[in-house]
Amino acid sequence: MRLSDAPFNKTVRVIGVEGGGLQSKLTRHGLFKGDCLCVIRSAPLDGPLLIEINGRTIALGRRVAKKVFVEEVNCESR
Repeated sequence: MRLSDAPFNKTVRVIGVEGGGLQSKLTRHGLFKGDCLCVIRSAPLDGPLLIEINGRTIALGRRVAKKVFVEEVNCESR
C-alpha cells in the first residue's frame, strides 16, 4: 500500500520508493527502506501527513507520501 493510504497509529515498514530522486531526498531526511514508522496526523484538504520515525516527527506532502510504499507490520519500536 502507499504511505498516503496507511492507517493512523499503525506501524508500517517502508518497502520501496517510486523515483530515484525522491529516494535520495528521503534518505537525507532520515527515512530509509526497511524503517518502521507511524502516521500520527493527517492535515485536512489533502495536506501533509505527520509521521513518527526513529524517534523524530516529519511532515510529508501527499504527493511524496503517494510514492512511498509500505506494509503493515509489528516492529519492536518506532
